Amino acid sequence: MAEIEREAMEYDVVIVGAGPAGLSAAIRLKQLDADLNVVVLEKGSEVGAHILSGAVLDPCGLDALIPDWKEKGAPLTVPVKEDNFYMLGEAGHIRIPNWPMPGLMDNHGNYIVSMGNVCRWMAEQAEELGVEIFPGMACSELVYGDNGEVKGVVAGVFGLEPDGSYGPGTEPGMELHGKYVFLGEGVRGSLAKEVIEKYDLQKGHEPQKFGVGMKEIWEIDPAKHKEGTVTHTMGWPLGSNAGGGSFIYHLDNNQVYVGFVVHLNYKNPHLFPYMEFQRFKHHPIVAELLEGGKRVAYGARAISEGGYQSMPKMVAPGVALLGCSVGMVNVPRIKGNHNAMLSGKAAAEAAYAAIQSDRAGDELGDYETEVRTGPIGQDLKKVRNVKPMWSKWGLTASLALGGLDMWTNQLFGGSLFGTLGHGKTDAEATEEASKHKPIDYPKPDGKLSFDRLTNVSFSMTNHEESQPAHLRLADPNLPISVNLPKYAEPAQRYCPAGVYEVVTEEGKDPRFVVNFQNCVHCKTCDIKDPSKNITWVTPQGGDGPNYPNM
Repeated sequence: MAEIEREAMEYDVVIVGAGPAGLSAAIRLKQLDADLNVVVLEKGSEVGAHILSGAVLDPCGLDALIPDWKEKGAPLTVPVKEDNFYMLGEAGHIRIPNWPMPGLMDNHGNYIVSMGNVCRWMAEQAEELGVEIFPGMACSELVYGDNGEVKGVVAGVFGLEPDGSYGPGTEPGMELHGKYVFLGEGVRGSLAKEVIEKYDLQKGHEPQKFGVGMKEIWEIDPAKHKEGTVTHTMGWPLGSNAGGGSFIYHLDNNQVYVGFVVHLNYKNPHLFPYMEFQRFKHHPIVAELLEGGKRVAYGARAISEGGYQSMPKMVAPGVALLGCSVGMVNVPRIKGNHNAMLSGKAAAEAAYAAIQSDRAGDELGDYETEVRTGPIGQDLKKVRNVKPMWSKWGLTASLALGGLDMWTNQLFGGSLFGTLGHGKTDAEATEEASKHKPIDYPKPDGKLSFDRLTNVSFSMTNHEESQPAHLRLADPNLPISVNLPKYAEPAQRYCPAGVYEVVTEEGKDPRFVVNFQNCVHCKTCDIKDPSKNITWVTPQGGDGPNYPNM
């Protein structure tokens, strides 16, 4: 094929992803120098369309970036008033008291927010400063310079043929070049994944670990609504099958965020994370809250959970990884947005200093140092052993030992356990189906619990059907030849959007079907597939979920 000719545009800094990290970087760059040319490229149809988070926001990131955010009308209007922790059994629950918990677990001073709406507000602040923001512009390729550095991205490719080739109706997109490129794509971004592999950035660090988070927004009976209440649960229904837990956040307008997280290092391939979420809502304390209400939105996304020891090297020539592209979630706090904002600010300051010194295309080592030794590193280092303890020793032991470890870190700045490792990747953690019993899940009742396809319709997901599937199988035969007999093909279950199915017709061999139109861009398949056969790449711009206020 002849080389594709594209128009190129030059910027000082090119930012991929209009999430909290990318927008913070853009804002900080323009605060430092109004004359810098800064562009933000967002694959969602609008800023916020692909943002899904719990979320209880620690405002320290906003405090550092925009100290007068209250006066500027930031959508942080529901302060946390009450914190509840419960251990669930099938029919009952035990309240875990707040007093023995380390101070870092206290949500006083934090806010229940829609991160989608926070990002929409941040985009307004960025545009007022002169940042160019282009939604609906998926970045599908990296552009490399003569010395192997990242010098830009390809964005805005539309109309590819179904086989992925360029046809007469294809718009080839354009190249956007920068002195530095920031990747703030969120968890398991396709370009960040390429950079990590190309420059071997994970070397010397533990493998990244992940969870899948699923979330519904409910409108409930006003008599049951308690604005500002934050509830977290552990235990049932997961039990010993997997790590994870739930969150229930009462925001304003009689709405409640109901979410469920399953750690993806589970062993049993029969586990069905989505159905664990649906079953959870039938627990008496949850069912009583939701009965008489209605679900108004649904979505899902992966969560980076590896923490301090899993953060890869985050710079390479010409490029820096921000936020969840690195993995900055504080797992016991269930918070990462504040660190994403701080990472964007730190990257911007490093790039500004470099550009002032007439540098371009090199490594922003000052950014890496600031992340590891500054507020982000300090936040994550204190809790670095909680996730591996949970994985190795189970929930009960991790509650006791993790609490002790967090206390010693907080009081003495050190840990009795040193720094524990994670071991296997989540894909490698999956065991053969023959070692485990299938799990019988109750059928959704259509009132509290719902089938996947019905719920996916509440994510407003849409993909143009004639484009090539953005879920690439390295070997199309492998799901049936290997994953089905060995692992009972877990893609049928781990995907929270029903993308993958094994179709069996009488007299015919089973077929593996990929319904990519359903995809909510959670990236679970790219993470959990035991044969590592599935690669998530970006579809054309504007496609995917259209979350209103997740």
